[in-house]
Parts: sequence; structure tokens; C-alpha cells
Amino acid sequence: MLIQKDAMTHRHEASELTNEQVERYSRHLLLPEIGLAGQKKLKAARILIVGAGGLGSPAALYLAGAGVGHIGLVDADVVSLSNLQRQVLHGTATLGYPKVESAKNRLLDFNPDIHVEIYHEAFTSESAERIARGYDLIIDGTDNFPTRYLINDVTLRLGIPFIYGAIFQMEGQASVFCTDGDPCYRCVFPTPPAPESVMMCSEAGVLGVVPGLIGTIQATEAIKWILGLGTSLAGRLLIYDAGEMQFDAISIDKNPDCPVCSRNPVTIPLIDYEDFCGVPGSDHERLSLPEDAEITALELKARIDAGEPIILVDVRRPLEWQIVHLDGSLLIPLDELHQRLGELNSADELVVVCRVGIRSARAVALLRARGFDHAQHLIGGLMSWAQDVDPSIPQY
Repeated sequence: MLIQKDAMTHRHEASELTNEQVERYSRHLLLPEIGLAGQKKLKAARILIVGAGGLGSPAALYLAGAGVGHIGLVDADVVSLSNLQRQVLHGTATLGYPKVESAKNRLLDFNPDIHVEIYHEAFTSESAERIARGYDLIIDGTDNFPTRYLINDVTLRLGIPFIYGAIFQMEGQASVFCTDGDPCYRCVFPTPPAPESVMMCSEAGVLGVVPGLIGTIQATEAIKWILGLGTSLAGRLLIYDAGEMQFDAISIDKNPDCPVCSRNPVTIPLIDYEDFCGVPGSDHERLSLPEDAEITALELKARIDAGEPIILVDVRRPLEWQIVHLDGSLLIPLDELHQRLGELNSADELVVVCRVGIRSARAVALLRARGFDHAQHLIGGLMSWAQDVDPSIPQY
């Protein structure tokens, strides 16, 4: 077990329960597998959750309810209305609040006996080790590959486990990585998927209960690890299909030639993985493009009002198009753009549109590489259009 036992033992000895805590955790105390000694371990434990969204919400709630004494939460985002379909830590009253603040208030209301430490910042190569040091394990509540690879590296450096979780539409995965003798994330996923195939939750959609289930499994694995209970998911990848209501578990092996975990942990560098993955670390970041490849919503509105011959190209999916689209725009989903370049004229003034400006930036990078020198993308996408030009259109 990679938990720092000396520190855990010291904290365990200092974690006596009050009479009120005995009552609060009585159903744990009655379990032979936990009892008083186990509950003291939970009270002494320190768990870091990176991401206070769909996965982090249920994980944090159940860890708080279980009496984990110190919970850290990392998230740079704020609560938006579209979060509330699945991110059960938050509510209408906290719209616009930093997610970590909303989460802390909810967790302390749920269990005022615990300590919640919040980090309203991005988990990057510069901040990761500073934030993670001193925790017993890290729960992955992220929605992007760059941060997930970074979590893997920092847990290896610190010698602590990494409780993995991921969701896509109606499917989910979970595992435990970076334990002694078992695979790390890079062993199983040595390279990220092609950038054009990657869709974040804000692009692909997700059945709201799926992150609830996967996040709860992550909390279960964390509690089991702290207590030394049962059989860990280390060495196995759990796969969940909500549509078929089916679970599968496949064996995963450590790669002796893994570029990360095969080396001395202290020599593992912490890097920003955006370039490695070919995608931004969140849907608030965008690819770097020349200034003349970008246009703001207000600039686009002025050019349209001036009657300039602009061709609007929408690279979202048909389902999103049905929700809202700009009048006169041409729908060419990003994954079809390469095959449909013949429908566009490289001499035209093209403005590419998507929801928040990430897919449109990828599309313009492709178009510019193919000789469409006048192609631009709408910074901030339709969300910016709704904010700066037409607040009557729906946002999603």
C-alpha cells in the first residue's frame, strides 16, 4: 500500500471520535470491516479531488458523509445552469459562484465535522505538486486528457494512488492506478486519442446519472483503500454501459517499458499535456491561432450588418444545430469537414462557428492548412454571440 503509513498512523492516533461523531457514523461502527478503528482512519485521511463537477460531486458528498477528515477540492470553474443536470454538489442559489466555494458550503452543511480545503485554480504542471503534496490519494474528477495525464505523473512522484474515472454520454470507466506493482494510466493509455475524435461533455452530452454512479464508485475505491478493505480495482478497468445496464471488468497490465512509471519517481517531470494530447485542458481554453484567424461576436455582427459576403460554417453536430444556429449558416460537423472541403471555396470569407470556440478553432487550423487563408473562427462561439449580440438565443 502506497499510503504513507507513518503519517497515517500518527493521524489515526490523534483522531478520537466525539459522542456526536459516534452517533453520526454509527452505521459504519457497526460494520465489522470498519468499526471504531476504521472510522478513526477515515477521520485521519486526506483525499484530494481534482474537479468539482459531475464526478467530483458524488465522490465528495460520499467521502464527506463517510467522515473523511480532510477533503481538498481543485477547480477553476464557476457554477453554470448547464451543470445542474448532473453536478449535485451545486444548486440554483450558487449559479456564478466558484465551484469550489459552492462545493465547500454544501459539504460542510452535510458534515460540519470535516475540513474542506479549496483551490480555485487550474491543476497545472506548476501547481500540481504544491496542491497534491500531503494527500493520501487523488480522485480524478476531470473531463479532459491533459489533466488526467498530469494527475498520473504527480501521483507517481508522490507515491500515492490515483482513483480514475471517466464518462462519455451513457458510458463510464473506473480504475485505480499508480499502486505498487500495478499499472499507471500511461501503461493503459500510452497515447491520447486523435484530437478530432475528442469531445468534451459540453460537446457530446452525458446522461446525468452516469457520472453519479462512476463518482460513487471512485469514492468507494478511495474508502476501501484508506481502510484496506476488499479487492481494489487496481489492475482492472471497470466499464459501465448505462444503455445496456451492464458492467464489465477487464484485466490491465503494467507496461515494463512505460515512459513514466518505469523510471525513478523523483525523475518524472511534470509537464503541461495540451501539446501531447492535441487538445486544450478545458472548454475555456482554445488553440493558438494567428490574430487574423479570429473574430469576435461584435466584429462578426458589424460585418454582417455591413452586408459583407461572409459564409458562416457551423461545425457542431446536427443535434446541437437543432437547439440553436445562426441564420444562413452552413452545417458541416467537424468530423465531416475533411471530406466536405469541396463544398467550400478557398477564396470566400469563411467564419466558422461552434458552441464555445474550440471546435471552430480546430476547424480553422485545418482550413488554413488546406489553403483557406481567409477562414476565421468565432471566439467564444455561440455563447459569446448570446452574451454580446443576441441574449434571446438559447444557451446550452
